[in-house]
Amino acid sequence: MIPICVECGSRSNPCRCRVVGPTLGFVAFVVAGAVEWPLGALVYCFKHAKGRSIMAHPATVVYPSVAGSIPI
Repeated sequence: MIPICVECGSRSNPCRCRVVGPTLGFVAFVVAGAVEWPLGALVYCFKHAKGRSIMAHPATVVYPSVAGSIPI
């Protein structure tokens, strides 16, 4: 089962709703999080700032870039 994410109020397309971009962004976020969060937790034990940045990467970089690249 794939979750469907809807973002309304967008001005990037005529119908003002986006489905494909946010949904693929969420899937990419989950995949990146499954890899980066355990790795970030391990790094956090030794270097706190670097571990935090690794764990924040899916939310700050992966989701916005994937969701923003697809306008529908």
